[in-house]
Amino acid sequence: MRYPMTLLLLALSACSYHDLADRGATAASSTYTSPSEAMNDEEEPDDGDAVCDESEPVVLYASPDDSNSMSSPMQAMGQVLAGQAPFGPIRTYEFFNHASWDYPAAEEGQLLVDLQLTEGKEPGTFAMQVGISSEHIDPDERPPMVLTFSVDQSGSMSGAPIEHMKDSLRVIARQLRPGDIVSIIGWSSGQDLVLDGHPITAPNDPVFLDAIDAISTGGGTDLAAGLKEAYRITEQHWVQGRIHRVVLLSDGGANIGLTDAELIGEKAGDNDTDGIYMIGVGTGQPAYYNDTLMNEVTDLGRGAAVFIPDRAAAEDVFGDRFMETMSTTARDVQIRYDLPPGFTIDRFSGEELSADPREVQPQHMAPNDAVVLYQHMSSCADDVDLDQSIAVTVTYLDGVTFEGRAVTTSATLRDLLATDHAQLDKGAAIYAFAETLKHQQGGDAVVEKDEARDALDVALQSNPGDEDLAQIHLGLNALGL
Repeated sequence: MRYPMTLLLLALSACSYHDLADRGATAASSTYTSPSEAMNDEEEPDDGDAVCDESEPVVLYASPDDSNSMSSPMQAMGQVLAGQAPFGPIRTYEFFNHASWDYPAAEEGQLLVDLQLTEGKEPGTFAMQVGISSEHIDPDERPPMVLTFSVDQSGSMSGAPIEHMKDSLRVIARQLRPGDIVSIIGWSSGQDLVLDGHPITAPNDPVFLDAIDAISTGGGTDLAAGLKEAYRITEQHWVQGRIHRVVLLSDGGANIGLTDAELIGEKAGDNDTDGIYMIGVGTGQPAYYNDTLMNEVTDLGRGAAVFIPDRAAAEDVFGDRFMETMSTTARDVQIRYDLPPGFTIDRFSGEELSADPREVQPQHMAPNDAVVLYQHMSSCADDVDLDQSIAVTVTYLDGVTFEGRAVTTSATLRDLLATDHAQLDKGAAIYAFAETLKHQQGGDAVVEKDEARDALDVALQSNPGDEDLAQIHLGLNALGL
């Protein structure tokens, strides 16, 4: 399951401030809506000082972005290990997506919620990590899929980009099973229907492999026409009850216009209906890749954004993580926090956090996967009652039947502090590393290099031999931090 996120400087609490309505700010790609309904003009102090409300519980809604988007760390780590400060966008939540997590799998058709908590260095502060895991499905037992590959054949794809694209498709070929239906539409100045609704006969289907070999480059970048044709083909081969994907493979050199965005969003469907979901696969080298295109189309298309800089990355994403990247087991996943009165979330690893559920976009979740959200919290109370409870509720729809389901995990602060927190230690290190990379870019990250080192040391003690943490260690060394 995977790596991290966006810097958040939020004041989310049951405290009332004179200017709170003006402070409901958004940092980077995270969203915060102030709980103005909890305010009362008669209760506001004239001097604007904070008033700690220790009576009303704090309710927040969170979103991690798609749990399988991981383009940012896949670009950044290559640059970091080469001793370069990353020059692409650092989306902390994608580092969490990219990391592997040791959470138990849920029962069939269910989700499982895990809470871990530690106390911070300052009194009244805490770190909390929420891990939401899905069921495990063996790739040989998955339902059939309908996949349309929308392939960028423009001149800019010559060389490494098209080779990495073909590597990805060949790895996917090994994962395909009888019953899958695949199509390939190539686009440049025009469209080239390479393969139309081919029923897969076995892994490494020879017809599919021959079609991959036939892909070539040359011409312009008519993305709009290529996408329109990809959706038309997918609808033409629609089979009720299956997962339908348009997989866009490009070096990011094309542009997406308003019409294309509307098309992608419309075809993705509502949260409670079948849709055609987009996956964006970036190929080539980070120095020449613009990930804005893939990040935008996958947000609209309710799917993952990944980056393939080499064959090893293709093996990782479409081999070991094929189910996580391509399938869906739970739809319309919504995450609710119920925190004790007076609590504030100061740092957050996900993409969206709000007191208003309408401001947080639900996400779909794949099998064999985990959604992980790390946050730093503080209380405005002088003496925190450790017998207060924290609850996390996840509501979702069954991936096939759309039956509504919910799961809640709750515990007192005292009980949580007494339980194992190895995964939280790892999350703290990942968060600190991603935020340090932002600082290296000249951003306003709140985490400095010393904090990243300290967090890594703690995480290595509780997670000896962890490969993700070893990569962070190498990255900090390569940057001289």
